[in-house]
Amino acid sequence: MTIGMVPSPDPRTQVPAAAPVKGPSKDDIVMDCDIKELYYGTFKAVRDTQIPIQKNAITAFIGPSGCGKSTVLRCLNRMNDLVRGFRFNGKVSYRGRDIYDPVIDPVAIRRYIGMVFQQPNPFATSIYNNVAFGLRINNYKGNKTEKVEQALKRAAIWDEVKDKLNNSGLSLSGGQQQRLCIARAIATDPEVLLMDEPASALDPIATRKIEELMLELKERYTIAIVTHNLQQAQRVADKTGFLYVDTTQGGRTGYLVEFGASKELFENPKEKYTKEYIRGEFS
Repeated sequence: MTIGMVPSPDPRTQVPAAAPVKGPSKDDIVMDCDIKELYYGTFKAVRDTQIPIQKNAITAFIGPSGCGKSTVLRCLNRMNDLVRGFRFNGKVSYRGRDIYDPVIDPVAIRRYIGMVFQQPNPFATSIYNNVAFGLRINNYKGNKTEKVEQALKRAAIWDEVKDKLNNSGLSLSGGQQQRLCIARAIATDPEVLLMDEPASALDPIATRKIEELMLELKERYTIAIVTHNLQQAQRVADKTGFLYVDTTQGGRTGYLVEFGASKELFENPKEKYTKEYIRGEFS
């Protein structure tokens, strides 16, 4: 991959050397997000948040509205760059390389770190063209039809659409549209998949399908999700980070309160705010 104007090897080959650590080894950490301060204009949105993203695992961000969960998630593939006034003090490492280094092309980064948004957003074109879109803009030279079929199968929607690939993606149900968007995101073979409340707009049956799909996808991809649904985080996440809101300076600044294995965090939270949130004392 070419990063900006500087030729560079595929960043996924730049794996940090292994070192003795507690818990997952450094080789198991695909991304390391360290946000010291993040601003939109003069508004400090997030502070003091450090979350490692483990390979082939699901990491969930939970917390009350306005705590910066989605902002942190969007830092992982530089989607916040598109927001006017965005300023960032910190570092986000992907395979040992800081993705905020000035020589890094954010568009190229998104080739390796895909994203699925809260509302299904298929393009107003055929199911086939929706999935093939990323392949075309990345000048994929192989068999696009095979890649489209592979992505639709991995997104568990192939059997439902294989006979209507020329139909509009907008003709699908909400749950099918979200799985189509997942197929589009994984068609370019990213290593990391970011999912911002991927089931919040769906009915319970479609939500269950998305959760089952996430558990299947983590065998191939590293996943980070934002969710307001605590039960969902318990069902699918291997690691969970709880963020809260600091209002002591007159504003609303999100920060990380607690991070760890999901089972431990939900069954034996160590911090007061985490305990209160899990008990449902605020939302």
